[in-house]
Amino acid sequence: MEKHKYNYGIIGNNSFLALIDTYANVGWMCWPRFDSSFIFGTLLDEEKGGGFSVTPEKEIIKHSQQYVKNTNILETHFECSDGNYKVVDFAPRFFQDDRAYKPLMLIRKIVPTEGRPRIRVSCQPRGEYGEAVPNKTFGSSHIRYEGLQDHVRLTTDIPLTFVDEEQAFVLNETKYLILSWGVPLEGPIADTSERFLAKTRAYWELWVQNTSTEHFRQEAVIRSALTLKLHQYQDTGAIIAGATTSLPEFPGSTRNWDYRFCWFRDAHYTLKALNDLSHFNILRDYARFVENIVLNENQRYHPLYPITIDRTPTEKILPLTGYRGEKPVRVGNQAYEHIQNDVYGQVLVTLLPFFTDKRLDNTVSDSLIGLVKHCLHMVEITMDEPDNGLWEFRGTSQLHSYTFLFHWAGGHAGQKIAQAIGDDEMLKHAQQLVADASAMIERCYDEERGVYTQAVGSPNLDASLLQLINMGYLDPNSDKAKQHLKVLEEELRTPSGLFYRYRHVDDFGAPESTFLICAFWYVESLARMGRLEEAITIFDRLTEHGNHLGLLSEDVHEASGSQWGNFPQTYSHVGLINAAFAISKKLDQPIYF
Repeated sequence: MEKHKYNYGIIGNNSFLALIDTYANVGWMCWPRFDSSFIFGTLLDEEKGGGFSVTPEKEIIKHSQQYVKNTNILETHFECSDGNYKVVDFAPRFFQDDRAYKPLMLIRKIVPTEGRPRIRVSCQPRGEYGEAVPNKTFGSSHIRYEGLQDHVRLTTDIPLTFVDEEQAFVLNETKYLILSWGVPLEGPIADTSERFLAKTRAYWELWVQNTSTEHFRQEAVIRSALTLKLHQYQDTGAIIAGATTSLPEFPGSTRNWDYRFCWFRDAHYTLKALNDLSHFNILRDYARFVENIVLNENQRYHPLYPITIDRTPTEKILPLTGYRGEKPVRVGNQAYEHIQNDVYGQVLVTLLPFFTDKRLDNTVSDSLIGLVKHCLHMVEITMDEPDNGLWEFRGTSQLHSYTFLFHWAGGHAGQKIAQAIGDDEMLKHAQQLVADASAMIERCYDEERGVYTQAVGSPNLDASLLQLINMGYLDPNSDKAKQHLKVLEEELRTPSGLFYRYRHVDDFGAPESTFLICAFWYVESLARMGRLEEAITIFDRLTEHGNHLGLLSEDVHEASGSQWGNFPQTYSHVGLINAAFAISKKLDQPIYF
């Protein structure tokens, strides 16, 4: 199989995200929200997807793409037979009047760098996942696209005829394209663009400077942190699992899912990584999101939520051709209906820093304490209840080891919270939950093989069991942990160090690609167990599975090294950060830096 990579970079400003390919086409962008219809969607349908491109008329000799260092500003460079140019893409984000300015605005700066290249600009927005084609009206320096959810306006200093008719023209000076939603641009085109660019660059550079990283593979950690940051919808605090939908886990698998929602599980790991990197405000915003969920729920939590809570993410199939023809194209996610009882422990662990981390220095509200008590109660009443598990098996309910692990972790978090607020009754309750969860985990232990299995009574293994080591249930230095890891390696590890989620057949057959987060969990386990050289070697192999910008997908095919699954995937970047931290904590020799 030919090696496949996603040739896209990601930009955004916590109001929207966009994927831009190495030919400077905006292949994926949803407006006005992460989970809205795409406005540009050639990623999933070349015909219905519209597009927003800046392409050369003459032959391309060479093209490349990179970020401005320590920012989410993307540059795409072209060397052509008649000259060279670059396209600078960014979403404005900076502080203005003590507030984050993050408009629904995409700015494209086109700069000639050599010769007199002729270029062609095409802007074809779409609505309702390609079904709505807007009408165009013209102003003195803008095109307005009408018939979408709101007005979309392209303001530019390029002659409008050239843009409307997609005519090639000579790029003899820097030009600007400003696409906005709802609110028109105010101020001169060039001056406003340059001012926003300078402020956005300064914002991201300061954000990186305020990121606490170790020296081990620092560049990869910074890029992962910048990528994770883009996946929070700041208006509500929700953190999505991925920017895309329906990128297949493997060709022909039909495992094509919509990841533009907030999973408690994914958000927990993302927040832990960003909190370790000293970005506390993201945790504050997320806690607000969780509190609003609680106000809208009677008792149970769903495993995932829409970013504004008020929509049920009903799963349906769209009449689109799909990425590389891979169908179905789904929007919404039926996993919303699943029972996944690990969510309560994840919420408890996520909220723990509000009670124990002195750096946050905020007053704990009664509603937050009430949320903790509710989650502890739900851990108790779901202790013996089968669920669909973290891998979201659609036709199987079991007593999953991973669920009990988060019951155990949630109980421990409850103990620490109880001690912090002086609540003896909560402390006793949490201690009992830790004991009950431990007993359930032990019911998953296979004495003959010396390994914890996926669920009570099941012989199957899965990579989430690595977290028994990483989360401290098993002592990394114990013989039990070593034997447990040995069996997981024998069944789930590939020769290069990649890891399958599981190898058994599920609702869609046996998985054909490995799950990148699982490989990073493995690296973390190796580091915690003192197998540092192996951990570093495999970590470096895993980062090679990134694309040209270091962006990671959800899945990797072992034989070809291909990227598959939704992209970029927050889970994978979280795994990289946590694995790098685990290695850094063990390193004491300069040779490893």
